[in-house]
Amino acid sequence: MPATEPVTPARSGHGGPQSLDRFRADVARIVDDYPHQPVFPLFVELRELRDRALKVLERRVPAEHARDWFRTAGLICAAMSTAAFDLGHPAAAEVQARTAFQCADQAGDDALRCWVRGTQSLVAYWDDRGRDAVELARDGLHYPPESGTAAVRLAAIEARAHARLGDAHAAERALTRAEQAREEVAEADFPAGMMEFPVAKQYAYASSTALWLGGQVGLAHAERDAITAIAGYAQEPPERQRVGELCLARLDLAEVRLRGRDLDGAAEQVDLVLAAATARRTEAVLRRLRRLGRSLERTPLQAAPAAVRLREEIGSFCAARGVSPLVVGPL
Repeated sequence: MPATEPVTPARSGHGGPQSLDRFRADVARIVDDYPHQPVFPLFVELRELRDRALKVLERRVPAEHARDWFRTAGLICAAMSTAAFDLGHPAAAEVQARTAFQCADQAGDDALRCWVRGTQSLVAYWDDRGRDAVELARDGLHYPPESGTAAVRLAAIEARAHARLGDAHAAERALTRAEQAREEVAEADFPAGMMEFPVAKQYAYASSTALWLGGQVGLAHAERDAITAIAGYAQEPPERQRVGELCLARLDLAEVRLRGRDLDGAAEQVDLVLAAATARRTEAVLRRLRRLGRSLERTPLQAAPAAVRLREEIGSFCAARGVSPLVVGPL
């Protein structure tokens, strides 16, 4: 069922297994669709699901189902946190993440706690709070998941945050920990989709980490890892490609090309991003585009017609994104 088709969430007057199963099915579908569908329609579905789930928890839930209800509500709020940030509302994203963590605490779910700490770290990273990003990622180490890729994701997030602060040694240690965590993944993520951290995304984060560290070696590693990430994402069928993640990998490659004074190579990647991101604009892609626009202003090639065109197209693309009418609602 397409993500944009209206779905009536579970209408429940109790916290029994049948209504829980329906909630789980709706959450799994949205989480699976999220990386390759427009964000706002999914956010609207998540908001309604969250409100209904919290109403269930406000009533007396049978003890044997309480943990499962808290985990489901936590997943919904965790997904809402990512969606809120992608729509350009970091403060709302942090509120949803805190609620998700509280639900994960009630459920005793370390995989979810680890994932939420990673999301909180990401919001801090994109909000230019590098030290907070590191501390939140480090706190996530207290919640080692029994299965899934949350630990891989957390280590990769930490590596990029360290690199932004210029701490190469800490970044390398975190990248090594991500590789070790990948080898230790016992079971696949469920639900998958946005909760999964695929190998291509791990390479994309390694590319960003190397790009922050810079230097000839760093740029060579960034180029290699960005190309590997792009190839990994491209293996998915078009309707399943993780659009935002692929765009970020392409923008890393564009930055490498630009620093190597390959303006045509940079323009090729930016053009692909502008075409792909039109239907799925996210805050991370917009911020990354703006950063590349600033790099274009500083390059010795800034007066070249191709550089001028790229700056204008990036500026127009970013300016066209209005603020979404996001209403998070009471918690």
